[in-house]
Amino acid sequence: MTKVDPILLSVYARTFKSISDEMSMSVQKTTRSPILCEAKDFVTGLYDAEGRMLEQTENLPILAFSLAPVCKYIIEYFDGDIHPGDVIFHNDVFSLGNQNNDVAVYKPIFTDAKLVAWSAVKGHQADIGGNVPGGYNPRATEVWQEALRIPPVKVFEKGKRRKDVWDLIFANIRFDIVEHDLKAQMGACTVGERRIQALITKYGIASYDAHKAALFDATRKMMQAEIRSIPNGTYSGEGMVYFDGHNLGTEFTIRVTIHVEDEKITFDYSETDAQTDGFVNGTYTSSASATVLTLLQMVNPDIPHNEGMVEPFEIIIPEGTILNASYPKATTFGNHLCPPNADAIIRALAPVIPDRVTAGWNNLLCSLTTGIDPGNGEAYVDIGFMGLKGGSGGMNGTDGYDHIGMIDASGGVLDQDYEMFEQQTPHLLHRHEYTIDSAGAGQWRGGLGVETIYTIGSEDTQFVTFGDGDFEPAFGLFGGHDSTLNSIVLTYPDGTEHVPNNKDLIAGVPKGTLYHQFAGGGGGYGDPKKRDTRVLAEEITNGVISAEMAETVYGYKAGQAG
Repeated sequence: MTKVDPILLSVYARTFKSISDEMSMSVQKTTRSPILCEAKDFVTGLYDAEGRMLEQTENLPILAFSLAPVCKYIIEYFDGDIHPGDVIFHNDVFSLGNQNNDVAVYKPIFTDAKLVAWSAVKGHQADIGGNVPGGYNPRATEVWQEALRIPPVKVFEKGKRRKDVWDLIFANIRFDIVEHDLKAQMGACTVGERRIQALITKYGIASYDAHKAALFDATRKMMQAEIRSIPNGTYSGEGMVYFDGHNLGTEFTIRVTIHVEDEKITFDYSETDAQTDGFVNGTYTSSASATVLTLLQMVNPDIPHNEGMVEPFEIIIPEGTILNASYPKATTFGNHLCPPNADAIIRALAPVIPDRVTAGWNNLLCSLTTGIDPGNGEAYVDIGFMGLKGGSGGMNGTDGYDHIGMIDASGGVLDQDYEMFEQQTPHLLHRHEYTIDSAGAGQWRGGLGVETIYTIGSEDTQFVTFGDGDFEPAFGLFGGHDSTLNSIVLTYPDGTEHVPNNKDLIAGVPKGTLYHQFAGGGGGYGDPKKRDTRVLAEEITNGVISAEMAETVYGYKAGQAG
């Protein structure tokens, strides 16, 4: 039996992380779609021969925690028919995928003809077939109206590209950029393959196996210690979902019951509302990933992200609920059920771990434009990352982050570069800036929201909206105030204003239409009248909080002594 060296154990842990980080940099530098190279809507990871998580770089965490379940599924699916040089694609939401647009690339890693690990990259693709360019179809009622389903399929076998399979996939996808981006993901997997092979060559397979097992064990104990710090008990919370895309006025409730018993934590969603007939449904994988990433924001951030971290969790999400829709329901909105899921978890745990939860994060209200760029005659697709989210919630001792991005991103989804936005779309950007008084007031205020204005630059533009941020603001905690709502208004060239539904598809939006969006801030934490007056004075000067709001909400009059 190989002896575990504690110093070498740290070397393995940090090397796994370094490799996944290098894979991430490779994806960012070699992909072409702004969804990937700018917004970083992708993840990279390493998994052992059994598909257990070694480490991940979680630019978008909700994707990251869907890689290991699919890796295990692929191993079972091919049942030993896995060889050096194989490359496998997968996106199928009914075989543990999380969202149709999120296509994963898996590459098995061999040393001396033995399968020792896997490298994987999952990224949000600019298109994935289906009825609507860009992949979001609010009118969908079944999966075939959303996307091309890709169950586990070898696109390379023993190092040779399967041209027939490759062509079949990309014949069903509108934009050539997707083919280039998936090649880039394959390249990043090769980076991971080479680095793992070099690591095992250096230390040997026996050392790798022993230290990997020890790393899982040490990480599990770290997570168990975090769970022990939560008082034993049963706690419940709710989050709301608004409008299924078909029936105005519909509402759905996510209900979680959290059982904490010593070193184990169970999340039970059995009382959550039933699935919808629209595209506002989740998959088990997307919903479980949302649960994991939300809890991780409440525990020691230094815990390594490997299989041991998730071993103390049990997540129960019955099939047929809005968080785990049955085949063949539409599910593209599923990733965006993370915010109300997180709201439910925060509300459940806030009474027992008040110093470790945040107030509510601003909810999503996103838009997607597709059309033909008149400047070059080429098709384009753009998800408006600049304006889709506002601020995060404040917490004890810390204000929320300004314009952080989706909670399912935990801040990983970045803004588009302004010049690249205008290069990659025909649109003209007029304004993108923080919005005064948008943050929920509190002793620790929420993060600021943003205002975005641009002119649509293509004729017959297809415009899609999705989210819930215009129904419910980010909530305050412990005396903190709620924030502001999101909104989108289209002003057509003739002056007519149109407010789209929050799950909408509008065809034929004319060139010259003005797009105006507000994304609200995060919720406040604690009594606003306890806020540091010196900070308030600076925020009034800097245009974060108005003098009027400071006086009426915070009880502070501009110019008074601190």
